[in-house]
Amino acid sequence: MVDVDSTSECPECDGRLRTRGTETICEDCGLVSAEDSIDRGPEWRSFDEEETDRRRTGAPLTRSRHDRGLSTEIGYGSGSDADYRSRLTGRKRRQITRLRREHNRARISTKAKRNQVYGFTEIQRVNVSLSLPDSVREQACVLFKSAQSEGLFPGRSLEGFAAASVYATCRTQSNPRTIAEVTTVARASDDELTVAYDALNRELGLPTGPIDPTQYLPRYASKLDLGTAVERRAHEFASTLLQNGAVGGRNPSGVAAACLYEAAGEREEWPTVTQAAAADVADVAPATVRSTVKTIREL
Repeated sequence: MVDVDSTSECPECDGRLRTRGTETICEDCGLVSAEDSIDRGPEWRSFDEEETDRRRTGAPLTRSRHDRGLSTEIGYGSGSDADYRSRLTGRKRRQITRLRREHNRARISTKAKRNQVYGFTEIQRVNVSLSLPDSVREQACVLFKSAQSEGLFPGRSLEGFAAASVYATCRTQSNPRTIAEVTTVARASDDELTVAYDALNRELGLPTGPIDPTQYLPRYASKLDLGTAVERRAHEFASTLLQNGAVGGRNPSGVAAACLYEAAGEREEWPTVTQAAAADVADVAPATVRSTVKTIREL
């Protein structure tokens, strides 16, 4: 869009100025006499692939909230630039307080919605504590809601289902976390998580299979301060165990720790690690690491 201001003259050559976009340019000498980088138009947003029907709207919908983010909240302030004289006082403030209370009650009107709010909040807290991506949180909330729709909550812990949803989502997205890691930051015990996970796996048919030990290697190598060369060598050990069918019946977390321990001791220039340290990172007994190391050396 080009706007022409016939009354403006160039301060250098007295030529005619023309505004193009955010710059005011002289048509004769090309001098940029002014620049306005502020976009004073409407804040149009489009969350669809096609930008033919753009509307001014808020944030995109999310599955991590019970209402998908469509509800609003009555705030407590009266504006960021408001002074003391513009604050709500007396009768108006009491009216807004009553409206806020009734609005919150209407927003969470049933026990099912209240359980979703509590479960989604717990899922988000566990997700942040474990430094998991937002996609895990979204899918875990969907899984939690599916469990509620199937009537799996009676007689079981809501905290257990929230933790089990995060644990199951990590397994399905090839980003596994051990049960101990999840229950350390969750409000559920190991037994509550196991019971809830068994119910999810049995009733919903989760696409979970055996955990690949190589998926634990990057995280464990970082915790043990081992380099990429050690991690790469440990990956070769784990692949050899998988190809020879020597992983069946073993704890995949312990297998990953044993591979890192064996790889770190191959060369003198590589940092060494003890069996106890490797077992502590994997949350297994040192005997588990020793038995897997023995199998690696036999192969």
